[in-house]
Amino acid sequence: MLDRYNRKINYLRVSVTDRCNLRCRYCMPESGIRLMPHKDILSYDEITEVVRTAVDMGVDKVRITGGEPLVRKGITELVRMISKIEGIKDLGMTTNGIMLPKYAKELKNAGLHRVNISLDSMDPEKYKTITRVGSLHDALKGIDAALDAGLTPVKINCVVDKNAMEPEAQKVKAFADSKGLQIRFIPQMDLHKGTFGKVIGGSGGHCASCNRLRLTPDGMVKPCLFSDIEYSVRELGAKQALIMAVDNKPSSGSSSQKSSFYNIGG
Repeated sequence: MLDRYNRKINYLRVSVTDRCNLRCRYCMPESGIRLMPHKDILSYDEITEVVRTAVDMGVDKVRITGGEPLVRKGITELVRMISKIEGIKDLGMTTNGIMLPKYAKELKNAGLHRVNISLDSMDPEKYKTITRVGSLHDALKGIDAALDAGLTPVKINCVVDKNAMEPEAQKVKAFADSKGLQIRFIPQMDLHKGTFGKVIGGSGGHCASCNRLRLTPDGMVKPCLFSDIEYSVRELGAKQALIMAVDNKPSSGSSSQKSSFYNIGG
């Protein structure tokens, strides 16, 4: 698929839930959120149909996100369903890693290729402060579980305030290097204010070469993270929603008032 700026669209990010077991300060308010009603959230059959349609149209990279995707019941079954779709070259998941000791091997056996794991600090107290309820020990166990299961290459997502040379970021980099992990530094973003930057070590934030669409838990196809443009797969059908998202993908994002990171997957 080519959009009107001649960008090849071949990447679909699928947010399967707005729920999470952490409360990261840059993602979710401490008091929690008003959760989507279960009836509004796409079933696994519906998600698989959207992914299958997108693959038929040229998508070959799929990433499962949240919220935290591993809190959704039966997530390994969705991975299994998607992995059977011919044409997907890269099937990944973004996770905070906390639940990987339980699910890593199941995910690998179901057909997941690899994982990106969020890790913003190597200091247990700072990690707890950032996530409000998280344990660094549990996150590190999740990383080891991913490596043991062969969900490689394991990539680390490290959110930074301003740049990759910040002390906490460099400590995370040293850890990643010691474990043979790939690292991406993600500038802290604000959807509502429209502040974002280019990901160091990844392709995010590079508007001129953006190749992605996003599917929200309630079935909206969004062509841009920093835009309120969206098309319902339930109202339009998967193919038409995808076509309209590609046709109306903006050249660059500005801001989004409708979405939050916890329900669109970053």
